[in-house]
Amino acid sequence: MTIRLPGADGALRTYEPRTEPLAVTPGTPFTSRTVFSAAHVVADPFADVSPDSPAAVDWDATLAFRRHLWSHGLGVAEAMDTAQRGMGLDWAGAAELIRRSAAEAKSVGGRIACGVGTDQIASGSLAEVRAAYEEQLALVEESGAQAILMASRALAAAASSPEDYLEVYGHLLRQATEPVVLHWLGPMFDPALEGYWGSSDLDAATDTFLDVIAAHPDKVDGIKVSLLDARREIDIRRRLPKGVRCYTGDDFNYPELIAGDEQGFSHALLGIFDPLGPLAAQAVRVLDTGDVQGFRELLDPTVGLSRHLFQTPTRFYKTGVVFLAWLAGHQSHFTMVGGLQSARSLPHFATAYELADGLGLFPDPKLAEERMKTLLSVYGVNQ
Repeated sequence: MTIRLPGADGALRTYEPRTEPLAVTPGTPFTSRTVFSAAHVVADPFADVSPDSPAAVDWDATLAFRRHLWSHGLGVAEAMDTAQRGMGLDWAGAAELIRRSAAEAKSVGGRIACGVGTDQIASGSLAEVRAAYEEQLALVEESGAQAILMASRALAAAASSPEDYLEVYGHLLRQATEPVVLHWLGPMFDPALEGYWGSSDLDAATDTFLDVIAAHPDKVDGIKVSLLDARREIDIRRRLPKGVRCYTGDDFNYPELIAGDEQGFSHALLGIFDPLGPLAAQAVRVLDTGDVQGFRELLDPTVGLSRHLFQTPTRFYKTGVVFLAWLAGHQSHFTMVGGLQSARSLPHFATAYELADGLGLFPDPKLAEERMKTLLSVYGVNQ
């Protein structure tokens, strides 16, 4: 069987899908790395909502996808930007997601960490930003999940100096009951975060970021760096206080960063590990044996897909993630909260399908092919 796919030039090309998926099975917990997948939410396709309405979530399918990730040994990073925080999912929806996912994690023994932000306010004073963070931190801690202090659009707008960041984060870390993960999300993921940590000069911003950690090393489990800059992440990693982990958020360079070098390595908290979950888990288990080459041989070929999904404008990578979840059979439809399924082009989807199929990511390649053909027909491409 073949399928005709559109290219960037508008011309159709013929592709022959593979007939068998990559053979992966759930296995033992990881021993050498801590790995989180930032998981997407599944929209309710039958809800009568508009892109401006509060998100309508299919809770059964959303939690089923998390059980899928846990079954392969991955932790779930919940209510992060992969779940469309600030891009369709408001704080009320995120709070419900955190409550439900944390309860589900407890029932199945899955690891979970949840995003703490300030998205219940659009803007405000430093005191209001701090209060918004506190409200979310309290909910996450009450749920029994680990907290991930996310970058805040409101703080980026309210802060006038690096000292403002030191004050706000210092206050939050002092009151956190358990060590948290600090998340530095770059402006390529969210333009409103330009100049985070008080400067658009990344060297200066890095110094402030490290100052926050150095002042409270006992309250920082680790950091997640999402700047798509491998050299900077390695530099930050080498400057961390002893015991503070680096969780890579670099969806362009994750194999080399997780593999590490003679001076250390990164753990992982990645959006790309949503569609790559089983394959990523298998690669990490190979790494657990000390086989770095085998790990790279499994994971390096996935980088092309990741770079495609995360291409500019990077913030729309969520569309590709949900598209692949639909093709893989993890949900029955290709609908997203906020109508974000419209954020990528048909040629983009066609390439994502081809790359994912080539990797063997679809448990049922025939289902993926049929669904791809259905999408193509909606766009007027007849097979």
